[in-house]
Amino acid sequence: MADVLTSLDQLKDAVGVSTPAAEAAPVREPQRDALGRSYATGKRKDAVARVWIKPGSGKVTVNGKPMAQYFARPVLQMVIGQAFSVANVVGEFDVLATVKGGGLSGQAGAVKHGISQALQLYEPSLRAPLKAAGFLTRDSRVVERKKYGKRKARRSFQFSKR
Repeated sequence: MADVLTSLDQLKDAVGVSTPAAEAAPVREPQRDALGRSYATGKRKDAVARVWIKPGSGKVTVNGKPMAQYFARPVLQMVIGQAFSVANVVGEFDVLATVKGGGLSGQAGAVKHGISQALQLYEPSLRAPLKAAGFLTRDSRVVERKKYGKRKARRSFQFSKR
């Protein structure tokens, strides 16, 4: 017991562990294909969206139709536009998306998730605001399965005494 360590800093120096602040965060490189597009997959409930973004005028195409025609409800159009408004790039990117599975609400959430992922791949500096808004995390909530002996997932049959 030649030297007695009296603080955590002395212990770190003795072991040689570097602090997280000393290590630099990895520099993210933009990921674009030969046509200058970024690709990402978005998921929500049972819906899966494949999304390509490229610089343009802000045109959004879903399954070959304009967004206003495919998602007729204004709430669903607003959900898709949230990623652009959070990143402050409204009208700067064209979006081409193909969606399968689920209903319209799940598909809109999947497209939003895909757009967010593709935006942060196209421009890594947009990652911080998108992550802070929670758009890069997949919403894992799905419908609970029906159990045997039950009417629905949790609902029991009505009890009758006689």
